Amino acid sequence: MPVPKSALAVILIVLVLAACDDGAAPVATTQPATTAPPASSTTTTPATTTTPVPTTTTTTLRPLSALAYEEVARIEFPIQMIPRPGTALSYVASRDGRIWLYDGEVVADTPVLDISARVRSGGEQGLLSITLHPEDPSRLFAHYSDNDGDTVVSEISMPTESSADPGTERVLLTVDQPASNHNGGMIQFGPDGLLYLGLGDGGGANDQFGNAQNRDTLLGGLVTLSVEGDPNPTLFAYGLRNPWRFWIEGETIYIADVGQGSFEEVSVTELAPDLNFGWPITEGLHCFSPPSGCDTGGITLPLVEVEHGDSGTCSVTGGLVYRGQAIPEVAGHYFYSDYCGGYLRSFRYENGSVVDQTDWTGQVGNAGDVTSFGVDPAGELYLTTTDALLKVVPVRG
Repeated sequence: MPVPKSALAVILIVLVLAACDDGAAPVATTQPATTAPPASSTTTTPATTTTPVPTTTTTTLRPLSALAYEEVARIEFPIQMIPRPGTALSYVASRDGRIWLYDGEVVADTPVLDISARVRSGGEQGLLSITLHPEDPSRLFAHYSDNDGDTVVSEISMPTESSADPGTERVLLTVDQPASNHNGGMIQFGPDGLLYLGLGDGGGANDQFGNAQNRDTLLGGLVTLSVEGDPNPTLFAYGLRNPWRFWIEGETIYIADVGQGSFEEVSVTELAPDLNFGWPITEGLHCFSPPSGCDTGGITLPLVEVEHGDSGTCSVTGGLVYRGQAIPEVAGHYFYSDYCGGYLRSFRYENGSVVDQTDWTGQVGNAGDVTSFGVDPAGELYLTTTDALLKVVPVRG
């Protein structure tokens, strides 16, 4: 049950970096990958800098000195926060199958929805993502692991802002899961009105089920669903290992794909069908299978790669593009973190390249086990950890 904070003062959080374990939502398999030479590619990944972006702005705001975390609530394993447009309300989903109402100040004591009896929660399984219909907020969509551990995507009616009716559930998709890990997670509507779903490769390690390059399965892919009439689940893109979080902005998609044992990656590309993101041919920018060399022709390689060992990295947590008003200096920045690393980093995507890569961790502190990101109706940025909801706020001189 969430415990709201009575004081909403800006705080810099310094948490002890927690090691990944079986309780992690998007944790990478810990079996190390064979060291491999770089794949043949002209893609480059600029080094992350620790220099903040320029603070010059045309607004009347005082200069930006730093970013900071404000802890707004304590919640047991929150995994996502989404806004309810046209209101000051947001919804926070927790892994156990409950959804909580957040009014911008406190999280309600009573859940908006409780489907915990239908959800297998633990490790990488549970209620994994929620979203609202872009034109009708009374239609809630959820992605969760059922009691057999299989994937379910369904629609649930929300007759009021503060209540959803579990008895109205309409299942849009079920997918058998051969293992308990790599369930993917994110669901989000695209500009075409379709619901997009990220699915992992079926679990285990090293794509042992051979799904990621198999276009006859939905596993290891980005999947589209219609929420009107026949869902018609379709494999939109493939070659993914465990896309725990992605973010669609206009015709661009950012996909943070959890790596095996050596590299985490973020791909940014046009939202186009039939793209191959490389797994298990590549892991990050490197050949994975075979490790001695690989043909990367036709593969969409990531623009950002983070090596394991970099600040405790083990499992990338994306991530969204900031479009709020409180921190115009970082407008257009895509923010991301890592479940083990707990850092806060960002970059901008411009003309097909990554620019302004920035590490904010020295300012905000280490957040601990970061499970997801979210925004409120004003577009302000939040993180969820395994036990808290954090807001990113500006510190101005």
